[in-house]
Amino acid sequence: MKSRRPYIGRFAPSPTGPLHAGSLVAALASWLDARAHGGRWLIRIEDIDGPRCPPGTDRLILDQLSRCGLFPDEPPLWQSTREARYAQALQHLQDTGWVYGCACSRKQISEALAARGRLSERHGELVYPGTCRTGLPEGQAARAWRLRSTADQAQTQDLTLRWQDRRLGAQEQNLSQEVGDFVLKRADGLWAYQLAVVVDDAEQGISDIVRGEDLADNTPRQIRLQQLLGLPLPRYLHTPLVLGQDGQKLSKQNGAAALDLGQPEQALGQAAAMLGLRIEGHSVAEQLAQAVTAWRERMLA
Repeated sequence: MKSRRPYIGRFAPSPTGPLHAGSLVAALASWLDARAHGGRWLIRIEDIDGPRCPPGTDRLILDQLSRCGLFPDEPPLWQSTREARYAQALQHLQDTGWVYGCACSRKQISEALAARGRLSERHGELVYPGTCRTGLPEGQAARAWRLRSTADQAQTQDLTLRWQDRRLGAQEQNLSQEVGDFVLKRADGLWAYQLAVVVDDAEQGISDIVRGEDLADNTPRQIRLQQLLGLPLPRYLHTPLVLGQDGQKLSKQNGAAALDLGQPEQALGQAAAMLGLRIEGHSVAEQLAQAVTAWRERMLA
């Protein structure tokens, strides 16, 4: 029987603002899963979208985590230092024929979809209609680089990906129809999240990804990139979301309040409760020790 590779987990915040209650839940879950498995836990600062990352926010997030007793097992990694590795991965996908240049603006994509009677957006994204799949329009240069979302490069066969989530169970997505050819390098020259996260997870040896349920929809795209780049496939566990009073997911985009860490024990207790764990310790160290035991009994049984 083939043994599993050593457990390495990670928490990968984008420093567009301080941590809020929802992001602490994701951080705590990833830390607990690593500790319950006797593994290592890393922090990666996902700052590839530099214009959206206020100076000093990365250090603020690291301070918030440390006040909650969540310390990484090695120094954090910043994605902004990793552009050469993303370029190498993109070049490989170009050389193997899976990536093509796209000259379309968002307006052009919207107009093309409207002409076909497809007006809906998917999580704020437009499913690309394939305008540039067979070559750029005459006189136009590539604005972005897209990955073919089909099972074959001739793009005649839809690609359906299936995977098992440790909490959500069996999952399935028709990548061709539900997502379409997705961007790996944006028109503004910035690297897309999907490519960067896959490259970094592989190079850091991440065996298990524990993150919020809102990111489950990204998993098929990342699995496809892992397949095409010949990278190991990690296990996935997507945790429950923390919702605001309006029923929407707490996020920096909708103005979620920064964590109040005047009493970190209270914030940890609330995060643990969101994960279905009851902890009663009077100090951060006691709470975390109880939470690891509770997580092991619940998730590893």
